[in-house]
Amino acid sequence: MIRAYPGRASVLPGATLQLHVSTDSRRFRVTFYRWSDGPVEMLRSDWLPGAWAADAAPDADWNWPAYPFPIPPDWPSAVVIADLEEEGRKTTFDLARGHGAALFVVLARPGERGMPGGLLYKLPLATYHAYNASGGGCFYVHPPRSIEPPGARVSLRRPGGGIGGPVWCAADHYDTASPRQTFAHWDARFIRWLARNGYRADFCTDLDIHADPALLAGYRLLVAAGHDEYWSTTTRDAVEDFVARGGNLAFFAGNVCWWRIHVVADGTAIVCHQGGPHGARDQWWSPRGAARPEDSLSGASYRHGGGSWDGPRRSGGYRVQQPDHWIFTETGLARGDALGRHSWPPLAGYECDGVPLDVFDADHGALLSVWADGDGTPDGYALLAAARLGPDWQELPARARHAAGEGIHTAAMGLFTRNGTVFSAGTTDWAQVLDAGRDRQLERVTRNVLDGLLRR
Repeated sequence: MIRAYPGRASVLPGATLQLHVSTDSRRFRVTFYRWSDGPVEMLRSDWLPGAWAADAAPDADWNWPAYPFPIPPDWPSAVVIADLEEEGRKTTFDLARGHGAALFVVLARPGERGMPGGLLYKLPLATYHAYNASGGGCFYVHPPRSIEPPGARVSLRRPGGGIGGPVWCAADHYDTASPRQTFAHWDARFIRWLARNGYRADFCTDLDIHADPALLAGYRLLVAAGHDEYWSTTTRDAVEDFVARGGNLAFFAGNVCWWRIHVVADGTAIVCHQGGPHGARDQWWSPRGAARPEDSLSGASYRHGGGSWDGPRRSGGYRVQQPDHWIFTETGLARGDALGRHSWPPLAGYECDGVPLDVFDADHGALLSVWADGDGTPDGYALLAAARLGPDWQELPARARHAAGEGIHTAAMGLFTRNGTVFSAGTTDWAQVLDAGRDRQLERVTRNVLDGLLRR
């Protein structure tokens, strides 16, 4: 068996990646694949001497043997998979493999960021590790405790983090091949669609923005997809400052910015306080927590949406509210029409973000939005389309003036402008429907969002 993890999950061209490897084989080698419209082989190492190292606790630096790999200076910014092969045990590349691979990002050089396209794609590395159960624990099962700051603590220096480790999550009824909370499940699909449709992007992780907020300078549009749940204060500050300076932001994602994390141990571990006798200190919206509602960042919140974690989902798609908006250009959609009505999987996904609504006319798709004081919905938020969440969504979080499961819960698609423009799709599973390539209206909306925000 062979497993690995990067010492740091990001590296500049011309710098050296430290890959930590444990194997019971005498020798191994590594093939590096850039992820684009599928895997693109970039480099294959010579055979290297292997060494076995034991597992450690989920909150510890595992200190496995380190192997330096110089990154060629001409490599473009990319998500890269280090695929490991043991001598005498030939394997084929598998993006969803549970071991034998590690993920890292090649950043753009500082002088080349934002050129020529101006699009930066952000991977949710903190969320990957929140669900990474390597060592027997994560934020959700057997969480290791941290005293200062208080909460659960997990290490970034262990197998996993998008690929190559066990993941705590329910299986996806519509996609059993790739576990949720991995790169393969959401991000790889969206990145593949970008490449197939001619979008040139640079790449980073959320923790790169935490370490260097200036990294966003020079870009016109920051994009995230899938499940973008865990944010540090520094990352959030940097992204909101980016928008305030005129940068644009697109979330083709759900459950956005639900938990706050603290980056500790020189950037090699994260901590999150999710419960206890005094409440969740790291709930972004809670007055007992950060008291900084996530809707003020993205426009929508999981408080007004919900989750459907296992089994099939039934959804009538997103009812269009403002068909004349530029986001719906060339879609042919009219008011009350359903975007993604027959999509597979359902467009309203595993977890959805909504806005506070008091009226929903299911027959005509008409909605009346009533913003409650303190809910966090930004001034000028435009609700473009929404899908009502019914009993298929097992978890319908509490909202203002309603107990859990009460009120109107939706997946909401909308945007607002605060110097820069912020778009939110309100669902984790946009990438699955997009990648399937069978919904031309959804593809058109996606192109309209990207093209419009890259121009603005």
